[in-house]
Amino acid sequence: MNFFEHQARAKRRTGTLVLLMILAVLCLVTVTSLALNLLWLQFLKEMKQSPSFDWQLTAMIAAVVFLVVIGSSMGKHSELKAGGKVVAKRLGGRLINLHPDGLEEQRLLNVVEEMALASGTPVPQVYVLPDAGINAFAAGFTPQEAVIGVTRGAIMVLNREELQAVIAHEFSHIYNGDMRLNTRLVAIVHGILVIGLTGEAMANGVNQAGRLAQNRVGGLAMWSGLALILLGSVGTFFGNMIKGAISREREFLADASAVQFTRNPAGLVGALKKIGGYTASSKLDSAFSSEYSHLYFSEGATLSVYGQSATHPPLSTRIRRLEPGWDGRLPTIEAIELPAEPARSGLDSSGVFSRQSQATSALVFDLNAIKQSIASIGSPNAQHLLAAQAALVSLDPALQRSAHSTTGTQALVYGLLLSANDAMRRRQLAQLDANSPAEVFGCLQALQKQLAALDPNLRLPLLDLSIPALQQLDKKACKQFMDNLRQLIDADDQVELLEWTLLRIVQRNVEGLPAPEYKWGLFQRSEELAVLLGALASAGQKTAQQAQLALAHAWTGLPFAQPQPAEVDLEHLDAALVRLRQLMPEERPTLLQAMARCVCYDGQVTVAEAELMRAVADVLDCPMPPLLSPAAPQPASTQAPVTSPQTTTL
Repeated sequence: MNFFEHQARAKRRTGTLVLLMILAVLCLVTVTSLALNLLWLQFLKEMKQSPSFDWQLTAMIAAVVFLVVIGSSMGKHSELKAGGKVVAKRLGGRLINLHPDGLEEQRLLNVVEEMALASGTPVPQVYVLPDAGINAFAAGFTPQEAVIGVTRGAIMVLNREELQAVIAHEFSHIYNGDMRLNTRLVAIVHGILVIGLTGEAMANGVNQAGRLAQNRVGGLAMWSGLALILLGSVGTFFGNMIKGAISREREFLADASAVQFTRNPAGLVGALKKIGGYTASSKLDSAFSSEYSHLYFSEGATLSVYGQSATHPPLSTRIRRLEPGWDGRLPTIEAIELPAEPARSGLDSSGVFSRQSQATSALVFDLNAIKQSIASIGSPNAQHLLAAQAALVSLDPALQRSAHSTTGTQALVYGLLLSANDAMRRRQLAQLDANSPAEVFGCLQALQKQLAALDPNLRLPLLDLSIPALQQLDKKACKQFMDNLRQLIDADDQVELLEWTLLRIVQRNVEGLPAPEYKWGLFQRSEELAVLLGALASAGQKTAQQAQLALAHAWTGLPFAQPQPAEVDLEHLDAALVRLRQLMPEERPTLLQAMARCVCYDGQVTVAEAELMRAVADVLDCPMPPLLSPAAPQPASTQAPVTSPQTTTL
């Protein structure tokens, strides 16, 4: 099953989940309203009044309970829409992208960056949780909002290969749509849980009132509270059963994907065995750990009073799937004594397309390389990991350091968009000098030599490394930064498609975009497809005639006729991409293959064209792994562990 099939399946499973949860909520509302009505009848009987079943009262109670559940779920959903950082902070996590503390945190950050570049996605925000247990999670509604959290126990106890396998497992949850589904589960189960919490509040309130509990009104309130606690417990139990059943199945898939990614099953097996033999296991100490139990790499929460069901398969089952001949023995590892957390101080559309510059681009890729990258979307392998490690080694150390600070990362993105024309470059620099903070402009000036020497093939990796730091900008700084980017691109009234696409990548990762609603077939969006392919053809070919031939060649594999020539400018391309992001997952491979035929029309795929293809695919939520040239390094074998170059072996 490939990336797009996983996306389609996740969409269907979301519908099934919603249906099951709606049925659970309706049953819970019905039983709760009936139970409270019966308590009311008993109260009337004790008050010497003639009781009779009141359907109107039952309906009112049902409406109130339903509104409480739905309102609580929507409130939690709204809270989680701020991104996975909400979960990480609630569990006590500390962001390390800008300021990793010590070799262990630097090693973790290196591993996450390698995995992100190998999979063609921006680097997520990375949080370290203050727990001695060995665990990790991925959270967020979209890959652009994703965070990865790892416990201090994991980074202190696991070696690099084991940590790499755990991170690969979490990246699988991001690719396959699990992360969004899991976040929705948190919101739905929270709504059911609120019924029990309401009952606890009522019962505690009556107890504290003292005398009130001794009269009949107090007794009614007390018994109503206890009934809500019981019913809330039952509802949460069944909600967690649904949550656990879905989560357990997805854990097996993530394990398999992690092995495919790293080509090193021993790394994942080693991590699972260490969890089994570790005296601190994988439990988290946070009071909110049960709420997010299905997000973790391994069981992270003890059974609660609400009957928390298992969200992960048994460790022994997971290990034997990866190592059938396992003898059942586990290493005995004493829980580590964690060092104190370090104290931290507060640190820091319109236009015309120009032809893509070919001056610095060499022929390095072919159609097969692009097809291989498309086929690997959502399932990168060890070759892609080696390519990502090679890219990190190739980056100038000054550029890498700048990508991990809010000041330096702004300078880097500005530098990527500076014109190669000296006169235009001076004009752009004058604009930045007037409109950007002095420290940012000073950093840009200091990095000009390194940026000028940057291999075009490293533009996207450098941008991906910069995303977490850009996401830390406050609203005022972010607005100024985005305004400056637009001014840079508009300065010469000639917008290269790659420049425009880089801007869109920054926008959706920093400003954010809503998750797309999958509802269209490609045939229904043929006009938008013509705009996109026309833009790619215009940017990649030297003449208008060649662009028309490239567009016609791209259309040869499509099962429907080419529409009338569309106007290709930024305004139309923006609108086209918004609609194309709503394509059904199963339609996207056909779209990507048409893009590949367009880029490869003349048989000369330059670095600039290849990266343009990847950048546009990223905007369409199809993260393509790095393209592999014929000279790409090969893993020694499918079972050999993947080790990093020496400069990244922290």
